[in-house]
Amino acid sequence: VLPCAMAAPGAYRCIECNGEATELYRDYQRGVLRISICKSCQKPVDKYIEYDPVIILINAVLCKAQAYRHILFNTKINIHGKLCVFCLLCEAYIRWLQLQDSSQNTDPDDLIRYAKEWDFYRMFGIASLEQTSFFIGIFITLWWMTPEMLKRKSDFILLLKALLLSTYGKLLLIPAVIWEHDYTPLCLAFIKVFVLISNSQAIRVTLNLNRIVPWFAIFFGLIFENGVVCLFQKMGWDV
Repeated sequence: VLPCAMAAPGAYRCIECNGEATELYRDYQRGVLRISICKSCQKPVDKYIEYDPVIILINAVLCKAQAYRHILFNTKINIHGKLCVFCLLCEAYIRWLQLQDSSQNTDPDDLIRYAKEWDFYRMFGIASLEQTSFFIGIFITLWWMTPEMLKRKSDFILLLKALLLSTYGKLLLIPAVIWEHDYTPLCLAFIKVFVLISNSQAIRVTLNLNRIVPWFAIFFGLIFENGVVCLFQKMGWDV
């Protein structure tokens, strides 16, 4: 389904040069459509409006900047919150399975069952804490390095949505555990790296930065995340 043809100035972005555009295509009626051409690079503003969603998803998995610009700027996707919660549930489930008592104790007693359920909620809370700390570290770093890029509240919201969408790689955690084999820890490590690469590409596309700054922000985000976890552990929290 094609997005609406006309919008306010700068509502859309060219997926090639990141230039602003007022329309993605023009409808001449009777089924005649013409994709708009970017005034800056003289290329189609968004070729993906003609592509099948599966092709767009494949290009996003390959971390192509054009696919990310199409998804972030030229489509109306409002699943950021739901996707974030589902990804956190996946991560909490993996951590819950890795607990020794959840796999060794098979006592059907209600007390044991409720204890295991509490462990899952605790893992969800820890995963939420770590991701929040990671995002805060990224925002602090970017605000310090590129304050001109984050002047408005809308800039922060757009970047947050981009980061939440780019964590979709965590959905691969469930298949990695379902098809358990000797290389599961290696698969989990690769999924973690893939999510970080996706986060980097989301930051780069959203703020139109080079490759170095997003990776520096992610590195500081990881440091801030581990620092917060260590702080809570020193306070006696079972994190």
